[in-house]
Amino acid sequence: MKTVRIVGVPEHFNLPWHMAIEEGAFQERGIDLQWTDIPEGTGRMCQMLQHGETDMAIILTEGIVKSISEGNPTKIVQEYISSPLLWGIHVNAKSDFKAISELKNATTAISRLGSGSHLMAFVNAQKEGWDTGTLPLKVINNLDGAVKALTEGSADYFMWEHFTTKPLVDNGTFRRLGDCPTPWPCFVIAATDVFLENDTQTLRHILGVINVYTSEFKRIPSIDRTLANRYGQQLEDIQKWLSLTRWNQNQISIQDIDNVINTLFHLNLIDVKLKPSGILGSVL
Repeated sequence: MKTVRIVGVPEHFNLPWHMAIEEGAFQERGIDLQWTDIPEGTGRMCQMLQHGETDMAIILTEGIVKSISEGNPTKIVQEYISSPLLWGIHVNAKSDFKAISELKNATTAISRLGSGSHLMAFVNAQKEGWDTGTLPLKVINNLDGAVKALTEGSADYFMWEHFTTKPLVDNGTFRRLGDCPTPWPCFVIAATDVFLENDTQTLRHILGVINVYTSEFKRIPSIDRTLANRYGQQLEDIQKWLSLTRWNQNQISIQDIDNVINTLFHLNLIDVKLKPSGILGSVL
């Protein structure tokens, strides 16, 4: 049995992985796939890939492209979610902020440097026409840290996945001022160079299994109720999320990677523009 370590966020996007693990689909291929939830998100997962603490990650596209551009010995081996991620822009429900435009010069909470919440704060600032060179940041590690920061006033707003934070909007902790969708496919599957080079066949089997699960995922009977119960979501929210979300079983396109690279470079978030061949890995 080959042991493989994989990490991802504890969110509804990753249920196909848990179902495949729980149903023994990887074990049937001789693979002990050991999943670890990383609530701190992409920044922490990039560190784990770089330091050899995991073999694979289900990770935000812009985060891993930035990390690889900075020397992380990792490659994107496949697109996972082809639809954009809907980043909700949240403030303390009791704050005086009423519109996104009022957040200019306000402090944004980010899980950590290089995280999706960090990078998308810059994308949103650019979209709003703000000066991205003077964006005030407050590192808060995870969603619980964001609740604390916005409640205490050490940060003013926080960007996180729309549906994951919806319960906090519903219970009056946060108020959502709007959304900022990623201008590219949101999640990819990444593997370290060492794993990609030494265990190509194992990686090929892993991708083969998960691609079967994701291609059939939306057709599973009552999958909306399963998701709602497992992730503490309202059924109508999950149904809307399912209608917006598309899984993919192929490599991400060079055009999408170029878009990410050019955006990060324009925002001064990376210093070097790698060719897509330096970002993408093949298991063929």
